[in-house]
Amino acid sequence: MTGRSILPFIAAAIAEIGGAYLVWIGLRDGRGLGLVALGVVALGLYGVIASFQPDATFGRILAAYGGVFVVGSLAWGMIFDDFKPDRFDLTSAAICLVGVAVIMYGPRG
Repeated sequence: MTGRSILPFIAAAIAEIGGAYLVWIGLRDGRGLGLVALGVVALGLYGVIASFQPDATFGRILAAYGGVFVVGSLAWGMIFDDFKPDRFDLTSAAICLVGVAVIMYGPRG
Protein backbone atom coordinates (compact mmCIF):
# COMPACT_ATOMS: atom_id res chain seq x y z
CA MET A 1 0.00 0.00 0.00
CA THR A 2 2.91 2.37 0.64
CA GLY A 3 3.82 2.96 -3.00
CA ARG A 4 0.19 3.33 -4.04
CA SER A 5 -0.46 6.05 -1.46
CA ILE A 6 2.62 8.25 -1.97
CA LEU A 7 1.81 9.37 -5.51
CA PRO A 8 -1.74 10.52 -4.65
CA PHE A 9 -0.33 12.43 -1.66
CA ILE A 10 2.15 14.25 -3.90
CA ALA A 11 -0.44 14.99 -6.58
CA ALA A 12 -2.95 16.20 -3.97
CA ALA A 13 -0.33 18.46 -2.42
CA ILE A 14 0.48 20.03 -5.78
CA ALA A 15 -3.21 20.61 -6.51
CA GLU A 16 -4.09 22.05 -3.09
CA ILE A 17 -0.98 24.12 -2.47
CA GLY A 18 -0.86 25.27 -6.09
CA GLY A 19 -4.54 26.18 -5.99
CA ALA A 20 -4.16 28.12 -2.77
CA TYR A 21 -1.11 29.88 -4.20
CA LEU A 22 -3.03 30.90 -7.33
CA VAL A 23 -5.83 32.34 -5.18
CA TRP A 24 -3.23 34.08 -3.01
CA ILE A 25 -1.38 35.77 -5.89
CA GLY A 26 -4.61 36.50 -7.73
CA LEU A 27 -6.04 38.39 -4.75
CA ARG A 28 -3.05 39.60 -2.73
CA ASP A 29 -0.87 40.54 -5.68
CA GLY A 30 -3.78 41.82 -7.76
CA ARG A 31 -3.02 39.45 -10.61
CA GLY A 32 -6.62 38.87 -11.51
CA LEU A 33 -9.69 36.79 -11.05
CA GLY A 34 -8.55 34.39 -13.76
CA LEU A 35 -5.82 33.08 -11.45
CA VAL A 36 -8.32 32.93 -8.59
CA ALA A 37 -10.67 30.84 -10.73
CA LEU A 38 -7.84 28.48 -11.73
CA GLY A 39 -6.94 28.19 -8.07
CA VAL A 40 -10.49 27.24 -7.16
CA VAL A 41 -10.47 24.53 -9.84
CA ALA A 42 -7.15 23.19 -8.55
CA LEU A 43 -8.50 23.14 -4.99
CA GLY A 44 -11.47 21.09 -6.18
CA LEU A 45 -9.10 18.76 -8.00
CA TYR A 46 -7.32 18.18 -4.70
CA GLY A 47 -10.50 16.64 -3.30
CA VAL A 48 -10.84 14.38 -6.31
CA ILE A 49 -7.23 13.21 -6.12
CA ALA A 50 -7.47 12.51 -2.39
CA SER A 51 -10.34 10.11 -3.07
CA PHE A 52 -7.93 7.83 -4.98
CA GLN A 53 -6.04 6.86 -1.83
CA PRO A 54 -6.07 3.08 -1.33
CA ASP A 55 -7.06 3.43 2.34
CA ALA A 56 -10.81 4.04 2.58
CA THR A 57 -10.68 5.88 5.92
CA PHE A 58 -11.33 9.57 5.23
CA GLY A 59 -10.17 10.77 8.64
CA ARG A 60 -6.89 8.88 8.43
CA ILE A 61 -6.17 10.12 4.91
CA LEU A 62 -6.96 13.73 5.76
CA ALA A 63 -4.93 13.61 8.99
CA ALA A 64 -1.92 12.15 7.19
CA TYR A 65 -2.32 14.65 4.37
CA GLY A 66 -1.97 17.41 6.97
CA GLY A 67 1.65 16.40 7.45
CA VAL A 68 2.21 16.15 3.71
CA PHE A 69 0.68 19.63 3.36
CA VAL A 70 3.15 21.09 5.88
CA VAL A 71 6.15 19.68 4.03
CA GLY A 72 4.72 20.54 0.61
CA SER A 73 3.95 24.10 1.66
CA LEU A 74 7.51 24.69 2.79
CA ALA A 75 8.84 23.20 -0.45
CA TRP A 76 6.42 25.28 -2.53
CA GLY A 77 7.55 28.44 -0.77
CA MET A 78 11.18 27.58 -1.45
CA ILE A 79 10.57 26.91 -5.14
CA PHE A 80 8.07 29.63 -6.02
CA ASP A 81 8.26 32.32 -3.34
CA ASP A 82 11.95 32.64 -2.36
CA PHE A 83 11.22 31.25 1.12
CA LYS A 84 14.20 30.04 3.12
CA PRO A 85 13.20 27.63 5.88
CA ASP A 86 15.11 27.71 9.13
CA ARG A 87 16.10 24.74 11.28
CA PHE A 88 12.79 24.89 13.13
CA ASP A 89 10.82 24.70 9.88
CA LEU A 90 12.88 21.72 8.76
CA THR A 91 12.66 19.97 12.13
CA SER A 92 8.89 20.45 12.19
CA ALA A 93 8.59 19.12 8.65
CA ALA A 94 10.53 15.99 9.61
CA ILE A 95 8.28 15.46 12.63
CA CYS A 96 5.24 15.80 10.37
CA LEU A 97 6.57 13.15 8.00
CA VAL A 98 7.10 10.77 10.92
CA GLY A 99 3.47 11.42 11.87
CA VAL A 100 2.35 10.66 8.32
CA ALA A 101 4.25 7.37 8.38
CA VAL A 102 2.73 6.34 11.71
CA ILE A 103 -0.82 7.29 10.68
CA MET A 104 -0.67 5.64 7.28
CA TYR A 105 1.64 2.69 7.69
CA GLY A 106 1.59 1.78 11.37
CA PRO A 107 0.41 -1.73 12.16
CA ARG A 108 -3.29 -1.99 12.79
CA GLY A 109 -4.48 -4.34 15.27
